[in-house]
Order: sequence, then structure tokens, then C-alpha cells
Amino acid sequence: MENFKTNVVEALKLDYGKTVKDASVDEIYAAVAKAAVNRLGYDFPEKALNAGGKKAAYLSAEFLIGRLTYNNLLNMGLLGQFTELMYENGRDPGELEETEDPALGNGGLGRLAACFLDSGATLGYNLNGYGIRYKYGLFKQSFKDGFQTEEPDDWMKDGDPWSKRCEEDKVLVHFKDGDVWAVPYDMPVIAYGGKKVNTLRLWQAEPVREFDFDLFNNQEYAKEAADRNAAFGISAVLYPNDSMKAGKQLRLKQQYFFSAASVRDMIRNFKKKNGNNYKKFGNEYAIQLNDTHPTVAIPEFLRILVEEEGLTFKAALKITKETFAYTNHTVMAEALEKWDVALFKSVIPHVYKYVQALQRAMVKELSKEDLAPYSIENYNIIDGNLIHMARMAIYATHSTNGVAAIHTEILKNDALKEWYKIYPERFNNKTNGITQRRWLALCNRELTGFINDAIGQTWVTKLEELKKLEPLADDPEAVRKFNEIKRVKKMQLADYILEKEGVKINPDFIFDVQMKRLHEYKRQLLNAFSILDIYFGLKDGRIKDFTPMCFIFGAKAAPGYFRAKGIIKYINEIGKLINSDPEMKDKLQVVFVQNYNVSYAEKLCTAADLSEQISTAGTEASGTGNMKLMLNGAVTLGTYDGANVEIVAEAGEENNYIFGKRVEEIDALKANGYDSRKIYNSNPRLKRVVDTLVDGTFSDKGTGMFKELYTSLLDGASWHKPDHYFIFADFDSYVETKLRANRDYKDGTAFGHKCLMNVANAGKFSSDRTIKDYAEEIWEL
Repeated sequence: MENFKTNVVEALKLDYGKTVKDASVDEIYAAVAKAAVNRLGYDFPEKALNAGGKKAAYLSAEFLIGRLTYNNLLNMGLLGQFTELMYENGRDPGELEETEDPALGNGGLGRLAACFLDSGATLGYNLNGYGIRYKYGLFKQSFKDGFQTEEPDDWMKDGDPWSKRCEEDKVLVHFKDGDVWAVPYDMPVIAYGGKKVNTLRLWQAEPVREFDFDLFNNQEYAKEAADRNAAFGISAVLYPNDSMKAGKQLRLKQQYFFSAASVRDMIRNFKKKNGNNYKKFGNEYAIQLNDTHPTVAIPEFLRILVEEEGLTFKAALKITKETFAYTNHTVMAEALEKWDVALFKSVIPHVYKYVQALQRAMVKELSKEDLAPYSIENYNIIDGNLIHMARMAIYATHSTNGVAAIHTEILKNDALKEWYKIYPERFNNKTNGITQRRWLALCNRELTGFINDAIGQTWVTKLEELKKLEPLADDPEAVRKFNEIKRVKKMQLADYILEKEGVKINPDFIFDVQMKRLHEYKRQLLNAFSILDIYFGLKDGRIKDFTPMCFIFGAKAAPGYFRAKGIIKYINEIGKLINSDPEMKDKLQVVFVQNYNVSYAEKLCTAADLSEQISTAGTEASGTGNMKLMLNGAVTLGTYDGANVEIVAEAGEENNYIFGKRVEEIDALKANGYDSRKIYNSNPRLKRVVDTLVDGTFSDKGTGMFKELYTSLLDGASWHKPDHYFIFADFDSYVETKLRANRDYKDGTAFGHKCLMNVANAGKFSSDRTIKDYAEEIWEL
């Protein structure tokens, strides 16, 4: 095959008339992508979507894919040639780090979807993704006076050379207020080794009529632009603020838009091969719903089969159940999606009658079951004026899976127990995973070299091979080398934070990292309180034996989430206090990085010493940040929640730091009337830190954010009970455990042993294992 370096040079010359030496970063980025896609063949979408054998379609509102260029070159085996080409021409291979970083997701849900696609291709499965091509992704975050501000994140400003627009496959999507085109853009999903290429098909909304000359000539400019603006809004931003009716309608439009286009696309391809023999559909396709966002695909699929293809509803429902499967990502009732009936009908009334048909079919089916101690009201898809999407997803699919062992047990025994009673065979666990190609081989070349020298390279596709590293954890020389690598990664992160944030952090400090979306149940506020308590303890002389610590946060709060934004401001105020205190110069630092995304996560997870996984027990479905940090040799400081349970089962509780109330203890607190004010009044240290929200220690500039946080903890707010996520109940245990980890860090060899034991036992948490389980047990690929 022709030399890749030559292909890049020729692309630069042909398109820009430039050489590698004088081309801009954007030009090199485009040329590299073009040369790589040429090797794949521009017909990759058609091949992927029409591959022989059964195909799995992963429907997700989020795909947090991160920067594509380096990952794709790694998987194609071209990263070495690219690096050589850049060095030969006096360029830095890292220059492309400032190009695209598609933020088409908000957190673990979207990153999981991206890891799954990588694993599906690498394992040779026909697994394609379907979602939305958000022009501005989530948002670009910055801080102004400690407050989060949002700006559009135009990730396509440098072009999108990895995508192919497939105009011929566009789909007309119907809404009550007008139709739009769903135009697909396909991104290649390349197997490690390059032997298989699947696709991520992202739909872009476009107006049916691009430009109305008559209206424009009549000077009705706003009217002429209305359809174009309406279409643009559908694929403009991930998770638009939905605090008002218009925002809720837009969210529902987004969900229906990509779900309808995706099932229509599959039906169209099915018919090319099988005609109208829909009994075969379940043998051709498995459709996985990633949470409830794409659940509207179910009534739309039924509608097409009945109205357009002439099937009976009974036959169509049978095919639907054979084809669809549902992944649940939450145990919190408030997070299980529900749509107001009137709002649903205001957007897609033609679909609502199939929701009604599902309700009738469900009632008819369940009337034959012994539901006691439950009644049909516990199962209603349409319940009063609400449509319960999770109930629809469980009823109309053949599989409902949780994403960690403890999460699945909570679904079966608590959150969805009424459904488990009648459909026990549908419930199963698929513990989440991450792709080791991106989260170790690509982002931590130094640790990758260490591992390759020790056990070879087979772990890149068989992560369980890391178990062979265990003997090294008892070898002081190996631990010393590991610790040296960790310090190199900490220095790299320190340099990056200095460049991006203008903050100088000390790589000799313990790096304590909490990187995840900002939500109350993830308890960034508990972390903040603990930092203040340590600060006061150091100032008062209560804490003496202390290794310096740098607390690093990375998180975005949803634009309409007032309380989460208040927590960000509070942490930034704490950072300002501590970082400006001369007595803390050699003891404590706090930094909240701006615009946390995949690229930042790649740097944070390699440099962390402590991995903060501190959600209230029973609230985090799984988590995947915990796995990324574990794989790179951070020890977990966490609750017995989500995948933390399995992490300590694999790596040993003695090699991690578990604290706090367990699920059954939290349940007991709820049952016995949890009194947060009593704990507050009886714990002077806790009271002191909580009072900083209202005693003038910090300013929220008159926004009321801090008072609202204070009230939510002591009196409750909105539908929340006081201290809804049991911060006060876990405070003492958390601080004590954090300080124990701090003391243990002094013995570098012993702490390095813990770190290496985590790396060696991370094999279970590969998304390769997860996808193999999906493929064999749910999709039957």
C-alpha cells in the first residue's frame, strides 16, 4: 500500500499548494483526515449499513466521541507514520490537539456510547451508532468571577473531514408544525488494526425548502427564514434548556427527529434485501435504546409497520419486542423520563395514537398476570396526563439491562421491582466498560510503554492480560518506575493547566481528581466541604501530619441547573480563598478547570493519584470515569456505589479507600426520618463549613445561590427533602478516609503498590467485555 506520509503530502499540495512545513494546523488536520479516509474508501457508510449478517443499531442522544484524528490513526496503525512526518518537517505531532473535539455528549452516557462503538468494530461486530449532528455540541464553558458561563462550541469551525454527507439517504421527518429533512453524516468507526469499519450516522436537520424567493422578494424576511431557523434549532445544541414549554417541545423534537430517521433508515435498507417479509426484521436488526431518550422510536416503528407497511398492530408489536432492547442508566425516579400528553400531541400527534395502542396492549396482556401486591396503575404507560417512557421501553422490548451489578439489583429489587415481578427473564446486567485503546494506549504512552515492556501488547485487545502485571506490584523497582511515570504525567498536566487556566500547580502534591458532570448526587459539594474542613484543620493546627494536596475539579453544569451552578461558584470561591492564603502555599491548592471535555479527561485521568467517586450509595448507576482513573493507576476514594463495588472486588478494598453509608443504611435513614439539622447542630466541624454558605465567608454576588444551597441542606427545597443526598451523614467518614489516604501516600512504595494493583485488575472494565456480552446475550449477533 502507498506510504501514508506520501498521501498526506500530496493532499496538502493538491488542496492548498503547501508543504508540511508551511501548512497551517487546520490544513494538516484536513489533509491527514482526507488521506486516512481515502484508505478506508468513501463507500464505508454503505458497506457498514448493509453488511452481511445481523446488525446492531445503537440509538443514543449522545456520542461523546472526543478528538478523532489521533484515535483513528492509532486504530489504523498510522500514528507512527504521522509522528515521523511531523518530526521530519520540524513540526510537533501534538499540534492537532487544538483541532476538533466534538462535544456531542454531556458525560458518561455519551462517552459509553463512543467506547461501545470502538469495541464493536474491534471485535468484528456489525455495530453502528445513530444520533444527532449537533452543530454546537453541549456548550463551551468558561468562568467569569467564578460563575459558569456558556458559549456555543463550534466544533466544526475547522471543517469536518472525517464525516461523509450522504444526501441520497436523507429522510423526511414529520412534525405537527412542519416537516424537516434529516440528512445523515457518517463518521467511520475503525477497528483497532483497521480490519473493520462501522459507521456513526449522525442526522442533521435541514429545511424542506432551503429558500423561498417569493417571500424574500415580498420583503417578508422573518417569515422566509422561519422554516430554516426551526430546522436549525433541532440539531443546534445538545440538551437545550427545557425550563419552559418551548424548550421541552424542542427536546421532544430532537428525540423524535433522530429516532424516526434512524428506524426509517433501517426499514429502507431492510426492504432492499428482504422486501416486505418483516418476520425477518429481528434476524436482521437489533436496536439498543441508550436510556429513554430514543424510546419514541418504538411507537414510530409501530406506526410505520402498521400505516405504511400494512401489518396488524399485533404482528408489528411482536416484531418490535424481538428487535428492541433498553438500557437503563438511573435508579432515580425523577430521572425516568416522562412527557406531558398535551405537549407530546403538540409536537407529534400522529405518533400518540400508537402510544395509546401500546397502553391498551399492555393492559390486555397484564390483565392475565397476577400483579399483586401491585395494580395496573403501577404499569400504565399513559398515567393521567403523563407518558412514562421507561415503562414503554420495558414493556415493548425483550431486554432491560442495568449497567453495574449493584445498579441492576436495585432495579430488580426496588426501582423497577413491579416490572421484574412479571418479566424477570428480561432483566440482566451489563457492567459498563471503557476502551483501553483511547483511555490508556493513546492517552498514556509512558504507561503503555511500561506495560508493553513487562507483558507485551496483547492487552490492547484483551485487557484481562493486565493481570500479568500483579507480580510487579510487589517489586520495588517496578513500583519506582511506575511512580516516575505518574510524576511525568503530573508534570504534563501541570503544564497544560498553566497554559489553559493560568494556574500553577505543584506536581509534588497529591493530585485528588473529581471529573464528571456536575450533579447533586455526584456530591461535588461534599468534596468542597471536606476541602474547607481540611483547610480549617490546617489553619487551627488540628491536622498536623499532612502531605500537600491539589484538588482538581472538572465538570459542566446544565445551563438551567441553578443549584449545580451554585456549587461551581462555591468551589471557585473556596479555591480563591485557599490559593490566596500564603500559609497554604506548600499545603493546599484548588483548581476547577474550564471546559472539561474528553481531551481534558485524557490528561486528568493519567495524572490523578486519588479518584473521587463519592456519589450517595444507590444513586450512581455505574460510572465510567472511575474505570478510566483506575486503568491509569489512581486509587478510588469512593462510596460503595455503582461500579466502585466491582472495582474494589477486582483490585481489593485494601488497595482503595471506601467510606460512607451503604445502600441498606441509606434506606434505613430514609425509613426512620433522616434529620439533617440534628447532625448539623451536633457536629461543630460540619456546621462551620456549611455556615460558610451564609455567614459572609464567601460571596455569590447577590444571586441567592449559596443561601439556596444552605436551605436545601437544612430545610429542603423544591421536591427535595433536607440534605437529599446525605452529605451530612457521610461527612465524617469521608474526611477521615481522605486523610487516611493522605497519610498512606507518604510511603511511595506502598501507595504505588496499590496503584499498580488497580492497573493490573482493570481487565474486567474493558468495553470489549461489555460489548461481547451485549452481542451474545441481547443482540444475538
